[in-house]
Amino acid sequence: MTKPFSVNGPVALKNVAAFMVMTQRLIDRDPHLPGIGVCSSPSGYGKSYAAIYAQNKTRAIRVEIGDSWTRRSLLKAILGELQIKPRGQLTVSDMANEAIAALGEEPSRPLIVDEADKAVDKGFIELVRELHEHSGVPVILIGEEKLPGKLLAVERVHNRVLDWMPAQPCDLEDTQELAKAFAPKLEIADDLLELICQQSGGRARRIVVNVSRIGEAARNKGLKTIDLAKWGNGALFTGEPPLPRHIEQFKRTRPVTA
Repeated sequence: MTKPFSVNGPVALKNVAAFMVMTQRLIDRDPHLPGIGVCSSPSGYGKSYAAIYAQNKTRAIRVEIGDSWTRRSLLKAILGELQIKPRGQLTVSDMANEAIAALGEEPSRPLIVDEADKAVDKGFIELVRELHEHSGVPVILIGEEKLPGKLLAVERVHNRVLDWMPAQPCDLEDTQELAKAFAPKLEIADDLLELICQQSGGRARRIVVNVSRIGEAARNKGLKTIDLAKWGNGALFTGEPPLPRHIEQFKRTRPVTA
């Protein structure tokens, strides 16, 4: 799996802590309670990073659904994470039974399904429910902001949700933590971090891009500390695409005469 960030050790963001609280609640739930958790937000809030942190802490099985995936693709990925190689040409039902048996051997070991929207859109979210129900493992579904609404249409899955976790945009404290992690040799003042947070829309991914941009500018100027005054009118990454330019389709090679 590709990690959204590459730093030594976890970054203590609030969404990471909230994700761990939800994960532990699912693990520690009473036997009669449902065991599905849902983490949703717009992209860039750090959901996948929080999931990787929880995976490392709990030895969770984590898969990320691809655009081309089918039921078989999902089961093959889960079995692969469980170090199980399917024998011969198994049916989807056979693969599901193998996955259920293997997951059930450690019922406190969570199954994290990232990009779960795609499982709903492609019509195999019920397979995830089947894995949860017959193995007893906690299942965490991660997806975009519309995932909870999509699950409303799948009553048997929606009815088994124990906890909903809408990931929150980063605040100043989160931005400070990201700055420490990704620009450890540079002191960025709070006034500039506030601007970074605002211009980034609270999205961790964009904050990291802007911290990197400011770090590069500071290195070029030989600065150890930087604040809003020193940054001046420097551009920050907001995610907005550039406006269309008015460019002639064909460059004129000679002047136009009347």
